[in-house]
Amino acid sequence: MTHHNNPASPAPAYTMGYNDEFQELLARRNAETCAAHLLPHLGPGLRVLDFGCGPGTISMGLAKAVAPGELYGIDMEASQIEMARSAAAAGGHANASFRTGDATDLPFEDDSFDIAHCHAVLMHVPDTQAALAEVKRVLKPGGMLSTREMIGNATFFEPEVEDLSGAMETFLKLLRANGGHPRMGCELKRILLEAGFSDIRAGASFESFTETEDVLFFHGFASSWFFAPETMDMIEKHGLASREQLDDWRRMLDAWRDAPGAMAAFAFGEATARKPH
Repeated sequence: MTHHNNPASPAPAYTMGYNDEFQELLARRNAETCAAHLLPHLGPGLRVLDFGCGPGTISMGLAKAVAPGELYGIDMEASQIEMARSAAAAGGHANASFRTGDATDLPFEDDSFDIAHCHAVLMHVPDTQAALAEVKRVLKPGGMLSTREMIGNATFFEPEVEDLSGAMETFLKLLRANGGHPRMGCELKRILLEAGFSDIRAGASFESFTETEDVLFFHGFASSWFFAPETMDMIEKHGLASREQLDDWRRMLDAWRDAPGAMAAFAFGEATARKPH
C-alpha cells in the first residue's frame, strides 16, 4: 500500500496555540533532554521522521545524530515549518528537511523510515490510533517509534499555594475538550500494544523548573499563555472556569513565584516500540 489522501475533515483546535510564550517554551527543548530515551538507538545513516516537529528544536539533535542519514520533519502549522527550516540552515543541518503534513495522513511511502519520533504530539491528536497506523505504515519492518507525552495528573507545584492546582486541572479539561488526551504519557504502553507494535519499552521522566531563572521563566510563560485572551476565551467557551477564578489563579501563581522554595515539575511518559517484521 502506498500513500493515499484521506477525505478532508475539520482540524481540531490545538490547545497550545502558537503565541510567543509557547514558542519560548518549545525553544528550551532539545534532543538531549526530550529524546534521551531515543538517542542510544540513533546512528549515522538512519532515515528519521519527526512528526509534529514544531519549530525543530528537537529535530536538530536528531538530524545531527543520524548524519549523513536524513531527517524529515512535518507539522500542520506552516509557521512552525518555516522556523524549523531556518534552524536547520543556521545549524548547518543539510540532511534535515521540513514540510507541512498531518500525522493521520503522512505524505510518505510505505516502509520508508528506520525511526519515527514525536514529542508531546499524540496527546493532542483526537484519533490516536489513526496516527499510529500511519506511523506504522511508513516505518520499515523492525523500525522504531519513539514518543514522549505528558502525564497531566502527575505534575506538581511547590509550595502548594491555595488552589493553584485547580488551574492545572482546568488546563487538562481544556485539552480534553479539544479532543486531547491529558494522561497520554501513562497510556503509551497500552495504546502501542493496541496499535500492533512490539518490543515496547516504557518509562517516565520530568520536565523540571527548579532554578530561580526557570521559576521566573515558567511564571512568565504561564502568566502570558494561560491568561492570554485567546486561552481565557476557550476556557469560558467550554464553561471550565469564570473570570473570577482565573484572576484568583493569577494571584496564586504570583505567590508561588515569590516563595523562596518555589519549583515545579511536569511528568512525561516515554516509550519506544518496534513495527513487527
